[in-house]
Amino acid sequence: MKVCIYYGGRGLIDDPTLYVINRMQEVLQELHVVVERFNLHELKNSITTLPQTLKEADGIILATTVEWFGIGGYMQQFLDACWLYGDKEKIAQIYMCPVVMSTTYGEREGKLSLSNAWEILGGLPCSGICGYIADTTVFEGNEDYYKIIEKKTENLYRTINQKMPSLPASNQAVKKMVSITPNIDLTPQETEQLSRYASDDSYVRRQKEDIQELTSLFRDMMGSSEPEEGGEEEYVKEFQSHFTPQPGFKAIYKIQIEGKRKPFVIEVNGPESKCYYGNVSFCDVEIQISKETMDDIIFARMTFQRAFMGGAMKMKGDFKVLRTLDQIYAFMEKTIL
Repeated sequence: MKVCIYYGGRGLIDDPTLYVINRMQEVLQELHVVVERFNLHELKNSITTLPQTLKEADGIILATTVEWFGIGGYMQQFLDACWLYGDKEKIAQIYMCPVVMSTTYGEREGKLSLSNAWEILGGLPCSGICGYIADTTVFEGNEDYYKIIEKKTENLYRTINQKMPSLPASNQAVKKMVSITPNIDLTPQETEQLSRYASDDSYVRRQKEDIQELTSLFRDMMGSSEPEEGGEEEYVKEFQSHFTPQPGFKAIYKIQIEGKRKPFVIEVNGPESKCYYGNVSFCDVEIQISKETMDDIIFARMTFQRAFMGGAMKMKGDFKVLRTLDQIYAFMEKTIL
């Protein structure tokens, strides 16, 4: 017989759950049970592969500590991995004993959560252990507490050894009707391989980079087949012809116009102005604007400041620098003249 212990606490020295599972492990080993323990806080980067360890287990102990609310993130991650990657046929044959100690409130709710989760997975729950332990020193020299743990462990051994049946639970019926894992048509071996890939951070990061590269490639291919309206010379001559230098003023504007692949960049350096479509690593003001609003500004029906105040344009950066844009490119004033 083999029993696996999955500990979902943080591994603190004064964690009461550690005391309980240490005593349970001693009792099981005295009964000649093979015990393997997994500390989830030490295996947090490979939790998605742990459902593979259930294959040789006849029973398991899910142990966690309620420190403020609920069963904790590590245990929840393990249960998620069992739902996504676990062998449901094997889980249906495994007995589970929940162990939940609390240093605050909610040990009974935590124990019930573990039992419900295991039943929804299709497994067989056993009577567990829960309690409120504010200070682990209460265990020292307390034979009554040790006997409770010993009896619960013996009951777990007896349940597994005799393969005691259990009555059907309603959450298993609900699982059959609505909580069905999407069928991805993978063999158990492929599912194991997928779980290993999901726990490999470098593999996941590399896949994301490849997807971004392919997305960018296809976007460029699609963009090259459909030329932009107006091309890369649109608005350049209009801005250059309406340039009114401001002594000592320097700024870089990046204007993203809807329908344009590249932003429209304006670089002002005193008496010089440069306008082009491209990218810059730094800008004083970044603007998002529609082509219609840009045309209104060019034809003196609108200013950049009024467009921003009216919600027709979005901007990030220094508002004073934005106001100066209407002064150095005075479309409205030159049109009136």
